[in-house]
Formats: sequence, structure tokens, C-alpha cells
Amino acid sequence: MKNLKFILVLIFGFLSSSCNLDEEPIFLDETLYDTPESAIAALDGIYEKLTTYDSMERRYWINNGFSGLFITHRQGNSVNNPHNSSLMALKPTQDQDSERFWRGLYRAIAQTNAAIGNITVVEDPTTNDELLFSDIAGQAYFVRAWAYFDLTRLFKDIPLWTELPDQNNLNKAKSTTKEIYAQVISDAKMAASLINGSRGIGYPKQYAANMLLAKLYMTLATNPDLREGSLTETDYWQMAYDQAIKVYGKYSLVTDYSSIFTDSNENNSESIFELQISQAASNSQMGRNFTPNGYKAAQAYGLLRVHADVFEIHRDMYPNDPRIDATYLYDYTAARNGNRLRTYPAVTSRLNVRASHPFLFKFAEKDKTHTNQFNSQNIVVYRYADLLLMLAEISNELQNGQQLGYVTEVLNRVGMTPQVGFLGSKEEFRDAIMNEYRFELIGEGEDSHNGRRRGFDYFLNKTILVHNTNVNPGFKPLVDILLSTDPIGTMTLPIPQSEINTNELIN
Repeated sequence: MKNLKFILVLIFGFLSSSCNLDEEPIFLDETLYDTPESAIAALDGIYEKLTTYDSMERRYWINNGFSGLFITHRQGNSVNNPHNSSLMALKPTQDQDSERFWRGLYRAIAQTNAAIGNITVVEDPTTNDELLFSDIAGQAYFVRAWAYFDLTRLFKDIPLWTELPDQNNLNKAKSTTKEIYAQVISDAKMAASLINGSRGIGYPKQYAANMLLAKLYMTLATNPDLREGSLTETDYWQMAYDQAIKVYGKYSLVTDYSSIFTDSNENNSESIFELQISQAASNSQMGRNFTPNGYKAAQAYGLLRVHADVFEIHRDMYPNDPRIDATYLYDYTAARNGNRLRTYPAVTSRLNVRASHPFLFKFAEKDKTHTNQFNSQNIVVYRYADLLLMLAEISNELQNGQQLGYVTEVLNRVGMTPQVGFLGSKEEFRDAIMNEYRFELIGEGEDSHNGRRRGFDYFLNKTILVHNTNVNPGFKPLVDILLSTDPIGTMTLPIPQSEINTNELIN
């Protein structure tokens, strides 16, 4: 995939060098969407917007931080540092990270609006150019659906832009979450109908839109206030199944779980939606921010650490799970000086935050000789293992007899067998599958939403109180965050202050 990344470097260079601060952004030029070559550049400009620091690095910081599963030593090695006492404690405030993340995704949405408004598609494309334009339009619909789905799950009621602003349309009032979801459904369905694979490897196929729809229907199944008309919980579980099963068998699990999180096995058979990262093009600092300090030759911060009790739950359930070493890091040799660095559970004293929780290792730069603060490891947003776990959860709710088979597929890859909860009642299976999402996918951007999808009470009892009352390794106020139990603050991020200040229709 390095050839594709080199091409993206050239395209991003074209997009950035073709305009300056005194001109309108190039994506506002309607002629950009007239030729296949320029339309491709516009599409890659949309995906480039998703790989910026604001859109992606901050997205993982916010989604993970607001999940109740992580702690940080950013801005101080204390449970009371500004992040541990707010976002990580589920007491979010209006902060710079969420503000810039908001701005980053809305910038991407603006470019999708330009593409959707200007690309001409025909009803039954047959020529190569017609197929290409259809695929590009479908990709724009998919990105817009995905971005709004992520934003509304975090901020709830938000402005809904489906067109570009002009002098008569500069502000937008908040739309309800229900209205946002209706738009996401419409966009995802359009994406599924238009994407045809013309852009090839490195771009999502229509199945990514089906997976997005399945995720959304699963959310509606457990949130009655957001459902449409007379549709029931069972109706939505069935709709989720109908979308997810379209993806089943179109991908396959890679043999080596750990290889998913490297730059040597990119765009593999498991990848459904993967962002193409080049340190020359997008200046991704995922590796710098999420590589443990000292692990590689260049500077690294290791901003995210998994709560010690979250790690213990995983290890207790599957003691020999190879996913453990691929997910957490707690004992390593520093690249720069050869010192041995250890945290819990390699050391059990837990005397300070820095030594009391393992690092999240998935996004770390795996090359210990790497000397650049930027890196080229792609970011996998949707993958097939998640789809299989979704099908297991959906099947359990429908009681169609298929649930154990899907879980077994995921566990077979790592040599594990289904835990006892999967063999019990519908409710026991439900709890087991919610844990399985964490074991398989922790840190990959869905933890915050999976935890809250079944409402506050479920989040309180299965995440917040499990942490606050943990006995293994034992809650310690000096090194463990006390998660908020407030049903309001724990569920929603506040609208950024900059949006309130500049948008006359929001107060």
C-alpha cells in the first residue's frame, strides 16, 4: 500500500498548494467535480480531513477518555490532573480537545457536502467514468453518515449541515438526535447503493455502509425515544441483522491478531473501513501520542493507560489470550537507554498513576528504532471481528440460535473458547458479549458508544460501578479515578464554547 500512500501525498499536495488563505478552499470550486481525476482528488481530500490531528488523534483521545476505561498522566501524574478529573472521570467540560475534534469533523462534513452537491451520478452507471463518479459520491455519503453518527453519539443534539453555508445561511440550530439519525440512515443507504468498488483497495466498499446501518439500528433497538413510528425493539434488531448479514462472509479474520496494529499488514482481509496514513502526507502523531514513553527512539508520550481493573477482567477471563500482549504493554526495554520500564501488573505496588496501569499498545509505533514523531501506521476504523460480535449480540436478542457461532469464530482466531456466560441465559450472553467487545476492540473508538448504547443504568452497573468498587487489583484513591455516577454528565459531552459563541441559533 505504499504506492497508494505516495499517490495520496501528491494529491494532498495538489489540494493544499492549489489555494491559499486569500482564496476560497479548492473544494468549493464546482469544476473540481467535473473530471475523474479532479473528483478523485476531491474524494481523497475528504479522507485526508479525517486523518488530521483534530479529526483523528483527538477523536481517539475523546472517545477512549469518555469510555470510563482509561486514565492518563497527560498534564500531571495524578488522578486529579485536568483530564483525569474531567473527561476521564466522566465529568466532561468544554475543552480544547473536544472543540477541535468538533471542528475537524465538521470540516470533513463540509467537503462531503460539496462533493454530494456537485457530483453528477446516473441511475444505472455503465461506463468507467459513470461508475467512478457513482463510487465517489457514495464515499462522500458514507463519510458524512459516519461523521454525524460519531458526533451525535457524543454530543447528542447538534447542527445538521447537508449543504454549504452562504451569506444567507451562516448559522444552524441544533437538530435532535432523532433527526440526525434519520439523516445518517438516509446517507448510509445512499452510500450502500452508490459505492461499487471503482476506487479499489484502500477505500471502503458498500459493506462499510451496511455495517454503519447495523450499528445505528442496534442503538435504536435499545433507545425507544429515538425509534420511528410503530417500529418495535424487535423490528430494529431484525433491521440490524438484515444489514449486518450483508457483510458476513465478505471479509475474513487475519490469522495473527497483533498484525492488525502494524504498518506491515495494512488493508488486509479483515479491514472494512481503514484510513490510509502516511507520515509525509497526513503528519499522523498517533504513534507519538500512544507509544509508551521510551519505547521507541523518538519522543513518545503514552497518553492512554487502561484501568488496571479492566486489564484484570480480561486476564481473569482469558489468562492465555494472545490479545493481551497485542493490546497492553507493561514491561519493556527503553530504546534510548536500555533501561527496563515496568508498570502494573509487572509491578504490583501501584504507588503512583504512572506505574499503576498498563499502556494501551495497539496504536504504538512498533518499530523501536523509529526516530520521527510522525508515523505511517494506518487506522482501522471498522473491522470484521467487530461485525461478527455485532451479529452475535443481534442474534442473541432475536434468539435465532446463531449467536454462539459468531462468537466462536472470533475466539477461534486467538485459540480461546467461549466463556461460560455465552452458554447461559439471554441476559448472561448479553453481558458476556459486551465484555467481549472490550477484549477484542478496546481503544479502537467504539468503547464509549458500546458502554452507553443500552442506556445510563446499564452503563452505571456494568462499567462505572464495576470500576469504582473493584477488588482486583483493588480501588486505590491515589491512583484510580472515581467515575461519576451523575446520569446527565456521564452520558453527553457539552457543545463546544466556540460553537455557542459563533452560532447565533445556539444559546
